[in-house]
Amino acid sequence: MADDRKIPERTQTVPPPSRDAQMDALVGYLLLSGVSLSMALIAVGLLWHRLRTGTFHLAYPIEGMNLFEFLLAEIRIAGQDRLRPQTLVDAGIAVLLLTPYLRVLASMLYFLFAQRNWKYSLFTAVVLGVLTFSLFLR
Repeated sequence: MADDRKIPERTQTVPPPSRDAQMDALVGYLLLSGVSLSMALIAVGLLWHRLRTGTFHLAYPIEGMNLFEFLLAEIRIAGQDRLRPQTLVDAGIAVLLLTPYLRVLASMLYFLFAQRNWKYSLFTAVVLGVLTFSLFLR
């Protein structure tokens, strides 16, 4: 004989993710997207260069330039409608260099506005300042 009594279903409510978990997800997304975009740009640029020249070798001096001079030179070339494989490779390098910078910036903003933790905000601001300064070095 079957038991006709219904057993109530247990429902569990999942709490929304905490701010810390959201920040961890944002940082992970920034790092993953930055590295993935960088790899894609460099790979497409190198493949395009290989198809045009038959070699993967790109030779050009970038010493004596900081990141912003490097970017401005490539923007000028791209602005003259001269998109070339090297432009994609250079964009990939720039994205790769700026990825940790954006991660530190996001962390600083999180500590400053979401956590209101002045000590971590200050430490992160110092790291951001050092990174900013290093981007301008030659």
